[in-house]
Amino acid sequence: MSAEALIVPDGYRAWAVKAGIKPSGNLDLAVIVADHACSAAGTFTTNRVAAAPVQWDRHLVPSETMRAIVINAGNANAATGQEGLDNARRTAEVAAERLACPPEAVLVASTGVIGRQLPMDRLAAGVRAALPLATADPEGFHLASRAIMTTDTRPKVVSRSFLGEDGETTYRLLGMAKGAAMIGPRMATMLAFLMTDAPVSPGVLQGALAASVEETFNCVSVEGHTSTNDTVLLLAKRGHEGLTLRGGALRAFTTSLTDACGELARMMADDGEGATHCVRIDVAGCRDREEARTIARCVADSPLVKTAIHGADPNWGRIVSAAGYAGIPFDEDELSLWMNDVLLYHEGTPQPFDADSLSVGLRSEREVRVRLTLKRGEGAVRFWTSDLTAEYVRLNADYTT
Repeated sequence: MSAEALIVPDGYRAWAVKAGIKPSGNLDLAVIVADHACSAAGTFTTNRVAAAPVQWDRHLVPSETMRAIVINAGNANAATGQEGLDNARRTAEVAAERLACPPEAVLVASTGVIGRQLPMDRLAAGVRAALPLATADPEGFHLASRAIMTTDTRPKVVSRSFLGEDGETTYRLLGMAKGAAMIGPRMATMLAFLMTDAPVSPGVLQGALAASVEETFNCVSVEGHTSTNDTVLLLAKRGHEGLTLRGGALRAFTTSLTDACGELARMMADDGEGATHCVRIDVAGCRDREEARTIARCVADSPLVKTAIHGADPNWGRIVSAAGYAGIPFDEDELSLWMNDVLLYHEGTPQPFDADSLSVGLRSEREVRVRLTLKRGEGAVRFWTSDLTAEYVRLNADYTT
């Protein structure tokens, strides 16, 4: 999305600088600032080895006193012990000094190499340089979306607008994310930051975010590796009794939030390291959504499925095999499979199809559509992944060397 097309919610500013954390010398430190104390919510990695910034943020949200988020790329500040925890707090303190607020009003996030201490002199200087430059101009948010990238090939930023209960007041929502590998469900290895000028109380905000993350970011995988740093943070205008979204306006907000998160999730799958295909997996006919997601996850994480898609090989047996070992007790004659809308397998029976034509389509189209159906119930899910390429192996083999 171009800077001109980006819709920035009222009351937020952003900027990014080169703090010298990334070896490349590129932008690597971003700040997002709320003009006034705001509501905040967050969801975080389920990895037992949680990065220091995750541990800092977990204790602060939900909140109604948040002022800023500081994000660095190039260093994960994960598996760094007490010094890492101290550095996370110190990052918040440096920003708080400039904003004249408590450190507990500043959230922090990091991404990059695990097991290395933050260069705090450079990081602190970067925070002090970035905060005075923070602007409500869309360019500031585009710079921030670039600064949080690691192996991403492009920034990921979206914006939405929706109407209030009166049908006239327009509210805005902006989101940015990073993620291209080490992506696995619960949560995907990623950072995402969203903000809205709609008034939402912290409790409602936390519930809306958790529901949206469950439907979107928890349904994306590149290789199934859950990171130490996964973080999604959402800021909103502080909502109090009588000033909080209700009824249709609240539904419009949650719809916009889930839509924005879903688009960011798709962008991450599409930008999977070395990926040549973005793969959409739709599973339906399960007893509940979790059953559907379990099957989709097994298909998404299968190296055989992913390499077949990379090679434009319509080897559908790999897909039904992955569905079969997902641990969901269905009968084979319940299962049907389509790829790019071509029926390959119907209720346990192979179907005739033009393999050469389907292969040409797989090779020429960036997005591949896989659809699996059962006859167990109404549970359904949409899941995103990418293909597996030699470039993915090269990038990760050389990541720190």
